Amino acid sequence: MWICCILVLIFIQDPLFPMTNNPKTAHRKVVDWNATFWSGLVAGIFFYCLNLLLTPLLIGANEWAMVRLLASPFLGEQILAPPATLNWGALSVSVIGTLLLSLIFTSLISVVVHKGGLLSGILLGAVLGLALYAINFYTLTYFFPWFFAMRSGVMVFVHMVFGAVAGGLYEALEVEVFEEIEEKIA
Repeated sequence: MWICCILVLIFIQDPLFPMTNNPKTAHRKVVDWNATFWSGLVAGIFFYCLNLLLTPLLIGANEWAMVRLLASPFLGEQILAPPATLNWGALSVSVIGTLLLSLIFTSLISVVVHKGGLLSGILLGAVLGLALYAINFYTLTYFFPWFFAMRSGVMVFVHMVFGAVAGGLYEALEVEVFEEIEEKIA
């Protein structure tokens, strides 16, 4: 999986995509940060709501336990202590934290998918969402061991949907801007 991601980055991130026949000038497509912001915000809200909906239905966890779990990297393990009831601090931190991380992850996704189209944005976004799941649940569990219990197909699905929504929305909202670059002639 990591090899596929690296190959995608190598082939898509070629700094010189010639858009002209003039040998001295070329154009490069630039990332639309406005589209990145809005797609990250919407994908983050979608991710949060999907987590709160699917986790209790398919895994059997309380939705407030999921809110506390999403807040735990910021508030610490003590927020997970029972009972899993409404905690306004955990709710606000989990929403803000999820949206901030969503903006960061969508920035990475948009850098990878910005040269493609809508379909490639959705597909590459889903693959990057899967990579994000692997990072979250196989690497960060070293720092947050309580996330180990949440490894499941539901989490794989939710992360892939997040990536697909972020990549697809970015491509749908993107305003294509090209900047001229000068080639160095040896």
